[in-house]
Amino acid sequence: MTDELELLRDWDADAAPLTEPARAQARHRLLNTMTRTERHPDTAPSRRHALRLATAAVVTMAVTGTAVLLTEDGADEGGRTDRAGTNAPRMRNVAAVTVLNGAAARASKHEKPVAPRDDQFIYWKRIIKETERKTGAVKTYVDVNWDSVDGSKRSLTMELGRVIWEKPLGKNEGVWPPREWSKLKELPTDPEKLTEAIIGVGTSDKPIDDFTAWDWYDAYFMLGELLKWPVLPEGLRPAAYEALALVPGVKATPGMKDSAGRTGVGISYPKRASEKGKYLIFDPESYEFLGFRDERTSRSGKKTYIQLSHVADWAIVDRLKQRP
Repeated sequence: MTDELELLRDWDADAAPLTEPARAQARHRLLNTMTRTERHPDTAPSRRHALRLATAAVVTMAVTGTAVLLTEDGADEGGRTDRAGTNAPRMRNVAAVTVLNGAAARASKHEKPVAPRDDQFIYWKRIIKETERKTGAVKTYVDVNWDSVDGSKRSLTMELGRVIWEKPLGKNEGVWPPREWSKLKELPTDPEKLTEAIIGVGTSDKPIDDFTAWDWYDAYFMLGELLKWPVLPEGLRPAAYEALALVPGVKATPGMKDSAGRTGVGISYPKRASEKGKYLIFDPESYEFLGFRDERTSRSGKKTYIQLSHVADWAIVDRLKQRP
C-alpha cells in the first residue's frame, strides 16, 4: 500500500482541500458501494471482498474525478452537520429499543462462551432464500463456510452456492468484522464504547455525544455486519444489540417473515435510502434473533432480489471442510 500512498501524496498537491460535507458524502458513497458491489454476475459480493476497503488505514476513491481521503466527519444530505446528542436530541423508536434491548437480555442469558484455538476454524451453515422481484422465482441456497480463527490460513466461503477461497490477509489488510478471534475479543462489550470503537473501524476517538448523522449511519451499518458473524466472544453480541438501540431512527416493523417462514419484528434504519428493505428480524415475544432480510440488484442492474437468510448451524472444528 506504500506505493499507492506515495502517489497520492504527490497528486495534485495544490488542489483546494475538500469541504467537510464533501468528505462525508465520499465516505457515505463508499459504504453504499460496499453493500452493492458484486464480484460475480448475479451473485452477492464476498463478505470480505466488500468490506476489505473499510478497514484500510487510508481509503481513496473517485468522486466526480477527484481522489479523496475518507474521514470520520459527516453531515446530512444538505451538507449540514447534525451532531446527534449535541445540537439536537436523539430520537429513538421506543418499540425498536424494546426489541433490541430484549434481544440483548436474551442473548446474555443464552450465550455459551467459546474459546477457539488459533489453529482451528469456525464452521457455519447459512440458509438463503432468494426471490426475484419480477418473476417471483425462488431459489434456496445452503452456504457453508470455514473461517480461520486467527486469519493465518485459507478460509472457504460460499456465496449463493459459489465457492470462494479467501487468502490470508496481508500485513496491512483488515476486514470488518475482524477475522481474527483475538481482535474480536478486543472490542468493547459496553454498548456506547463499542459504538465509538467501530466508527472508522477503530481509527476515531470521537465520543458518542459528538456523532454526526453520517457517524450514526456508519455505526448502524458496521453493527449489522458484526451481527452477521455466527459466533462472537462472550458479551459482544448483547452489546451490539444494545448499541443498535442507541442509533437514532431505528424502526420496528411487525409482520416480517424470515427464511424459515417464521413471523417476526423487523428492525431497520429507514433514514438512509441504501438501507431500504433491509431488516434484522426478531421473535416478537421472546426477542430471539431469527435472521436477516436484504435486497440486492444483479450486476446488470436488470434484476432485483429479496433475500431472507439465517444461520442454521455453527461449530468450532479442527480443519477445513470438517463438519460437526
